[in-house]
Amino acid sequence: MDTIDQLLANNRGFADSLPDKHLDVEPSRRLAIVTCMDSRLDVFAALGLADGEAHVLRNAGGVITDDVIRSLSVSQRRLGTTEVMLIHHTDCGMQKLTDDGFRAELEETTGISPAFAIESFRDVEDDVRQSIRRVRRSTFIPHRENVRGFVYDVDTHRLDEITVDDEG
Repeated sequence: MDTIDQLLANNRGFADSLPDKHLDVEPSRRLAIVTCMDSRLDVFAALGLADGEAHVLRNAGGVITDDVIRSLSVSQRRLGTTEVMLIHHTDCGMQKLTDDGFRAELEETTGISPAFAIESFRDVEDDVRQSIRRVRRSTFIPHRENVRGFVYDVDTHRLDEITVDDEG
């Protein structure tokens, strides 16, 4: 049995153990969270969230890309969220590569240079600040006044808030 077949069996057991219920498509906490795809970060457990309470958007590095702006726009304009929480983390894989190096690797192995930005970074706190600024500056997102950023420590599991002193 391969991994996906095992996960499907797990899902059958999970689904069978729960009562039928329907959750509203609008998150009850009116919160959207953008974070990294890293498997060490269990967002729901780390924040004490239950199903239906928040939208969770994940990508490599938790960076604010055009697609994240698209999703946040839908989340706020159609699904009722008004707050945005950005969570990056320590020991991120995006700190272990460079844009130029990874782009060259992709082009060498595929023959095509990727059209997407790699978005690697060296300093996680600086990247959180950049992400906060990108969300706050997007005219597609109507509720930009409550955007906060954090770094999750993968060893201690604690969040440290990162602030932006200026909009520069």
